[in-house]
Amino acid sequence: MTTARHDESWVPAHLRLVRGLLRRINKNLSSARQRKFVEPFDPERLKRAEEALHRLPMPDAGAKAYLEKHIPRLARTIALVPPPQSTGRALELGCYMQLTALLDRVCGYREVRGAFYGPPGKVDHKTVEFPDRTFECYIDHFDAERDPFPYPDEHFDLVLAGEIIEHLTVDPMHMIMESRRVLRDGGYLLITTPNVGSITSVAKTLDGHDNPQIYYLYKRPGGEPEIGHVREYTWYELGETVKAGGFEIVQLFTTFIEEYSSHQALLEFIEQSGFNTENRGEQTWCLAVKRSNLPIDRYPFFLYEP
Repeated sequence: MTTARHDESWVPAHLRLVRGLLRRINKNLSSARQRKFVEPFDPERLKRAEEALHRLPMPDAGAKAYLEKHIPRLARTIALVPPPQSTGRALELGCYMQLTALLDRVCGYREVRGAFYGPPGKVDHKTVEFPDRTFECYIDHFDAERDPFPYPDEHFDLVLAGEIIEHLTVDPMHMIMESRRVLRDGGYLLITTPNVGSITSVAKTLDGHDNPQIYYLYKRPGGEPEIGHVREYTWYELGETVKAGGFEIVQLFTTFIEEYSSHQALLEFIEQSGFNTENRGEQTWCLAVKRSNLPIDRYPFFLYEP
């Protein structure tokens, strides 16, 4: 009769190493499966936004495919938008007419203005045809990090900058400061952007194969010119940037993107290694309110050289 051998000293060293790694991976995978991430979005508002986006008319099949892919992010953005205040006006920077009409129809803003990169003074007039009425929007062209915004002081209740700040090449604080100027005191700035400190960025760095930014590709020459992701921010950096512009943070958090969910297995590993696992999602959300009595740091040290 033989007995099972629990002593692994007879196993070659390289096999013991492999077994140990496999056990650790299995433990990490089990822990990742057990983690539950609760997102701070109102379920009813989120559902309403998703339904509205699915019904949103698009000009062609390509635009419709892009919209469908990004509905999870776009719906969450709409679900975070505060209700209109005294002016009832909202400004969307980087206006692609995906969220624009919903600021009116879902969020209740009576006047929505768009902004897009282009020669100052140019204005586009765009419409979206709904069964009950036509949504109209004027879109002003200017450079959000160089030009003064073509609006009066304290004109808007809300400035929305979705997936904009990571594309800025020269002076991101200019966009923050101009947003502050055109917002009424107590008005809101809502910024969404990729999180360069995400678990996916950690996985890419440890792998040593891909750039750790969520999006790091250049446009091919000959196509429509577009500035890629110049600088992705950690969630903490984004919060500090917004606070430097005289805003009070209302909500600042990250969420995970399903496409990258396999990387969540590393959360246990980085926790065991002594690193914080909070705010490791791929998407950062920042909602802040303008406070006229808060100090301003025009050139925060972590963004600008001395």
